[in-house]
Amino acid sequence: MGDLIFLTGPVRSGKSRRAVEIATAWGDGVVFVATYRRDPDDAEMAERVRRHQSERPAAWRTLEAPATVSAALAALDPPPTGVVIDSLILWLADRFERDEAALDEWSRELETFRAASYPVVVIGDEIGWSPVPAEPSLRRFRDLAGFLGQRTAAAATEAWLMVAGCPVRLR
Repeated sequence: MGDLIFLTGPVRSGKSRRAVEIATAWGDGVVFVATYRRDPDDAEMAERVRRHQSERPAAWRTLEAPATVSAALAALDPPPTGVVIDSLILWLADRFERDEAALDEWSRELETFRAASYPVVVIGDEIGWSPVPAEPSLRRFRDLAGFLGQRTAAAATEAWLMVAGCPVRLR
């Protein structure tokens, strides 16, 4: 069984950079799972995606926004030597309307990641550190993100908080 590593923290805290540093030790067979569904009208996000791609080794394979991450990984030949999933928040954004079903779906994904023969890094975001949003849907999203982060940290063999580029071990 591989390790499950959870990296969380605020925006621009160095989570993705740290995930790449960790996964580089796993060789050229790493698979990067991008949970963002591309929007052709969002040039700023396209630039973010391009920048992130340039920071990863060219040999890594990329899966873009698979419907079920674990099923997409199981279908790969050859299997990965390690996996980086970026990010839990974008994964949730694609399933936001499902509420509890999204929580259950992520729990099933976590079980599969823990049973995998390769290590997995999941990148999350701590979005609940700001004031309580006035908008009900934003409060619901923030709460779901927090619950997903808690479940991921509980399932992980390691959990890290990234702050200003510095990793702080949580467990």
